[in-house]
Amino acid sequence: MSTACANDSLLTSINPANGEVVGSIAFTPVEHVARMVQQAHAAQQTWGALSLRERAEILRPAAARLTQEAARLGDLASRELGKPLAEAVGEATYTATAFAQEIDQIVDALADITRADARTTSILRHAPLGVCAAITPWNFPILMPHQSVLPALIAGNTVLLKPSEETTLVACEYASILNEFLPHGVLTMVIGDGTQGRALVLSDVNLIVFTGSRETGKRILSDAGPSLKRVILELGGKDPLIVLDDADLDLAAAFAVRNSFRNAGQVCVSTERIYVDAAVRAEFLAKMVEKTAALKQGDPSEETTTVGPMVNARQKAKVVAQIDAAIAAGATVLAGGSAGSGNFIAPTILANVNHTMEIMREETFGPVACVQKFDSLDEAVRLANDTPFGLGAAVFGRDVARAEGIAARINTGMVGVNQGCGGADGCPWVGAKDSGYGFHSGPEGHRQFAQVRVISRPV
Repeated sequence: MSTACANDSLLTSINPANGEVVGSIAFTPVEHVARMVQQAHAAQQTWGALSLRERAEILRPAAARLTQEAARLGDLASRELGKPLAEAVGEATYTATAFAQEIDQIVDALADITRADARTTSILRHAPLGVCAAITPWNFPILMPHQSVLPALIAGNTVLLKPSEETTLVACEYASILNEFLPHGVLTMVIGDGTQGRALVLSDVNLIVFTGSRETGKRILSDAGPSLKRVILELGGKDPLIVLDDADLDLAAAFAVRNSFRNAGQVCVSTERIYVDAAVRAEFLAKMVEKTAALKQGDPSEETTTVGPMVNARQKAKVVAQIDAAIAAGATVLAGGSAGSGNFIAPTILANVNHTMEIMREETFGPVACVQKFDSLDEAVRLANDTPFGLGAAVFGRDVARAEGIAARINTGMVGVNQGCGGADGCPWVGAKDSGYGFHSGPEGHRQFAQVRVISRPV
């Protein structure tokens, strides 16, 4: 995506795989943001006055429309982001097929709760907060807006959605489908970059939901502080994988390759740091190199492509700089290691890394897997926790009780044992330390989009 174009009032989307223009859309003038927020407040009075189930039923028909449009949305997301087409269509299809079930889960989470004792009966009601600013990232350009917008709307808030400037077109298409069913002014698009995003944060909104970098999250929290706005932040990660000496190495290597290189490593829970027991290090690395060689990088529109490009030249340059610095400091390249043409970086495996290297400390967000050995379980845990981030992690070992014991010592919001970090249906998506401030999904996450109001009367 490039926001530089002949007409500075237009945001132009560029396909990162081939440089072709995907489309253009007008920027929202910054001076219009405050008025848009006030219009959202006006619309919220009527929308919030509807019952929880009335709002849910208004949105429910959007599931069928999203299903009808899934292939088109996926194609557009693939062209804007460079994500392999099958993955992008899968994202759109998942969003559509889970839509109705998510509505039911949100309604259940936000339903009134009655508490009583010998003297008092109380109702815990989940009331709307007001106007929500949803500022969403580019790496999952359909699912991430959806996970912010849907619970906010059903809770009775109106929403101003500011998607990433990298994937604005597909986010607008998602919103336009919902707006086929929503009353006017309930869901509004704000088009732009960080300038428009900050204007939203500083405006008279009641809730800010942001997914993105730790640095931007900190600025949002600082800007929201003086007016005590409610804030939900899902921030970056530097996820570790611990491979124990009794692990199924084929399973562990397959997971490491898939989770390190999926979406060209541009996933908040990508596996970026791998700690392997010294006794199995050589065998694990050999399996990982073999599985990496089987990946096909290239045109995202081709059916056999498994790894696409970086989203833009800036992101590529950041990742290449980390790789080059690590190699200069002594890292060994076992796969990849070099920048390809355009926005491509070959899936890269680095060994002989350590925590003095930036690539082991700062989020990479690219197709790079760094492997370091450990000699004791305490050392593995110490290395895994030696980071300000705490989003996800994984531990692989056949002795599940031992692996779960290690998992319990890792300071992250989510840990998988012999699988990725995502939980069962109904679990929240939650980060620890610098990876999260609040969280979303699951009953606990849905309730953060509402204000708890306790209404009491004598028995």
